[in-house]
Amino acid sequence: MAAQATATGLAVIPSTGEALLAEETSHVLTTSLEKSGTLRLRLTCPGEPTVEIPAYAVRILIRTLDETARGNAVTLMPVRAELTTQQAADMLNVSRPTLIQLLDEGKIAHRRVGTHRRVRFDSLMAYKRQAEADRRSALEELAAYDQEIGL
Repeated sequence: MAAQATATGLAVIPSTGEALLAEETSHVLTTSLEKSGTLRLRLTCPGEPTVEIPAYAVRILIRTLDETARGNAVTLMPVRAELTTQQAADMLNVSRPTLIQLLDEGKIAHRRVGTHRRVRFDSLMAYKRQAEADRRSALEELAAYDQEIGL
């Protein structure tokens, strides 16, 4: 079992066997959820109750299983979580000084806790989505220009 450092701790890469099991389980859960909209699961321990899992939580579990089946480590993070500047920089794959510059320019919302900055996860993801959209737009413009000049 391999492990790698992430912005939020240690991520464990699933083994081949775990990835296969995740793929099978994801398929079963997806099929069952599509049929009924909710799932009732029975634990295999004697005397344990049957539990009902909200569809929202099942979709998160299925997504987690799908990523596991691809061999990817998965980290769940609450949308309202606050990150340190290093964690935020790691998530954007930029240096911490570059992130600080983005914060100081007001491109990413943040707050100060004493002398430290905290970045809300949802603000960081909004910036990341916008930056990716801007990059795609610029790339499309370049491709259109290349076609225009015959490259």
